[in-house]
Amino acid sequence: MTDALTISGLTKTYDDFVLDHVSFSVPNGSIVGLIGENGAGKSTTINAVLGLIQKDDGHVSILERGELDDAVKEQIGVVFDGSNYPEILSPGKLNRVMKRIYRSWDEPAYFQLLKQFSLPAGKQIRQFSKGMKMKLAISVALSHHSRLLILDEATSGLDPVVRDDILDMLLDFVQDEDHSILVSSHITSDLEKIADYIVLIHEGKIVFSRPKDELLEQYGILKCGAAQFDALDPADIIVYRKMDYEWQVLIADRQKMQKKYPDAMIVPAAIDEIMLLYVKGEKG
Repeated sequence: MTDALTISGLTKTYDDFVLDHVSFSVPNGSIVGLIGENGAGKSTTINAVLGLIQKDDGHVSILERGELDDAVKEQIGVVFDGSNYPEILSPGKLNRVMKRIYRSWDEPAYFQLLKQFSLPAGKQIRQFSKGMKMKLAISVALSHHSRLLILDEATSGLDPVVRDDILDMLLDFVQDEDHSILVSSHITSDLEKIADYIVLIHEGKIVFSRPKDELLEQYGILKCGAAQFDALDPADIIVYRKMDYEWQVLIADRQKMQKKYPDAMIVPAAIDEIMLLYVKGEKG
């Protein structure tokens, strides 16, 4: 399997933040969810990948090309949180702009998407709700035959119905195995629905990059008191967190740990619980 996007050792230093040798990949035909708390480095990573900020070190390969040239840009659809286009325009006028930007612009496909999402072609974008603006941005991203979609907090602040519509769009997009998606989000429940892989970034460093199913099917949280915690094998502890009345311990293999600690309470771990323990917990 080849990768639509490969990031190796990506580094960017600011006065108060360092993106520290970030490395992960987006395999062809997959959806990769990039998660982390606000300020963890998600947007910095995406901006560096897209060449919007200059990286200090590292290498980025997009669609098997080492440079972000015009041919590669044609095949990348980008959606940011917030307004992506001049709000004085209407979708109809935006079509004329995009025809001049993208050689591969597909006008019939664009207007079909506007119809599908009930977006009025003659109405100014500033009159659109946030959900309508996001659907418009994704419609544009899908209308120039993109192979790679990059979305930065694209579902943030949207109601559950609109979010679900957008997630369905993304799942449809990757039915073509030549299509891939990198989506950053702090709404981990969305990524549980659609992502094939989860990448966790914390304080500018990659904590893990794993298949989502592996995280959901194998990882767990062992809940116990102080005496039982002290009796645990340190090698079994990924991270732990002391709560008011219990210890919460992240483990990598629920079934194995249940056999090893038959009296322990071990529960499945959701993606947001895994992230929370990594971010707020202590290493074993």
